Amino acid sequence: MSVSLTPEVAVLIVAVVTVSGAVNGVAGFGFAVVGTMALASVFDPAVAVVFMIVPILAVNVSLLSELSAADLRDCGRRFTPLVLAAIVGTIVGMAALDRLPEAPLRIGLGIVSLSFVVSAQRLVALPGIERAKEGCFVETPAAMAAVGAASGLLFGATNVGVQLVAYVRSCDLRHGLFVGVIALVFVGINGLRVGAAAALGLYPDVPVAVGSVLAALPALVGVGVGKRLRGRIGEHARRAIVLGLLSVIGIRLLAGGFGVF
Repeated sequence: MSVSLTPEVAVLIVAVVTVSGAVNGVAGFGFAVVGTMALASVFDPAVAVVFMIVPILAVNVSLLSELSAADLRDCGRRFTPLVLAAIVGTIVGMAALDRLPEAPLRIGLGIVSLSFVVSAQRLVALPGIERAKEGCFVETPAAMAAVGAASGLLFGATNVGVQLVAYVRSCDLRHGLFVGVIALVFVGINGLRVGAAAALGLYPDVPVAVGSVLAALPALVGVGVGKRLRGRIGEHARRAIVLGLLSVIGIRLLAGGFGVF
């Protein structure tokens, strides 16, 4: 894994994380997916996944400020199996990341990107979600552990946590608790991922690690801009922006993985 952080590359990275942050600010989701897939279409996909860890952490930290201590305690009591299993799955996914060849990983990320688009358009259901909506399946420790482990594995290897978000949303939680669960998973796990990435040697060099930390600033700026624009852009336009970007990026990733360009 390697990437040369030339001034041109630095400008590209700033543009990607800023736009991704703006997309997240406007639509309320999409930063990790858009940012990771965009960088993976240009750089080594494994580097793109690792590079985005700190910016993802910075963007999601804001969720914690919206929570009360009661929300955090409630999250911990109800969803401990989900969080613990997601942590384990994420570490396993990160460990596998360094062993995956570039072309298959690029193809896999392209498939994940396009699958996100298809799922968001409700053309197909995410695995397990319809059954989860039936009720008790969601609340069993075994079910939460299974979903957490599988979703964590995908998140660790790709930065995509859409299945986990969809599963938690299917629990029909009040807004504060829903935000709390997502915050615990994505803020807590990404905090651990920084140390895990360093311990596993996933950062190819010090400049990439430092660049990842510095990229958090334009990411937060982008989110702020997106929030200001949110009221001026309709829901349909928001979804079209995110899904349009992911469609283009997904196609580019597949083409690159198959050697088309």
